[in-house]
Amino acid sequence: MISSLFSWFADPAHWAGPNGVPARVLEHLGYSVLALAIAAAIAFPVGVWIGHTGRGRRVVVALSSALRALPTLGLLTFLAIVLDIRLREALIPTVMVLVILAIPPLLAGTYAGLQAVPREVVHAARANGHSTGQLIGQVELPIALPMAVGGLRSATLQVIATTSVASYLGLGGLGRYLFDALAVQDYVTMLAGAVLIAVFALLCDGLLLLVQRILTPAGLRARG
Repeated sequence: MISSLFSWFADPAHWAGPNGVPARVLEHLGYSVLALAIAAAIAFPVGVWIGHTGRGRRVVVALSSALRALPTLGLLTFLAIVLDIRLREALIPTVMVLVILAIPPLLAGTYAGLQAVPREVVHAARANGHSTGQLIGQVELPIALPMAVGGLRSATLQVIATTSVASYLGLGGLGRYLFDALAVQDYVTMLAGAVLIAVFALLCDGLLLLVQRILTPAGLRARG
């Protein structure tokens, strides 16, 4: 099986054309980035508000736990049926499912980051005359940003791993290697697809880890 896997990756036919690895990676990346962008637009402002005010945390934690428990493939099938989705519209339920998956870690990372800001720092900023906007933008967010990026890392790993379900509704992405190969019992291609998804997720995680370290203030790195 291992030798067959190496042969699969060495075959030039798997690296060219609309079904080649580069094209599938770009499709996978496109679905993932779209879902993460929408989820961040929702979760980041809500997380900042909760972290700054301390209100609504219990409700959000309960809602996040409920969203995490939803079965992805089952939810995707449900949305596709309820929305009466055709093949050309399959991106709609797919992105909806991925957004639901990405919101909890993004939200948790953002509000936890703001709540972790030392209270004495907040009080000192207020004593210096900082407005609410200045306090959030100049004091709380710079300190909370590394933890927020940590939430983004978690969300990215989950989304990239789950974006494979897009192929269940006929879309592209690396999941095509899994679903198409399963139909003909081509287990080497299925294994290759699983390896590609894992490597892609780890590369994205490594990149975000580097970003997280860059955004961590020098004082926090020294204390860590």
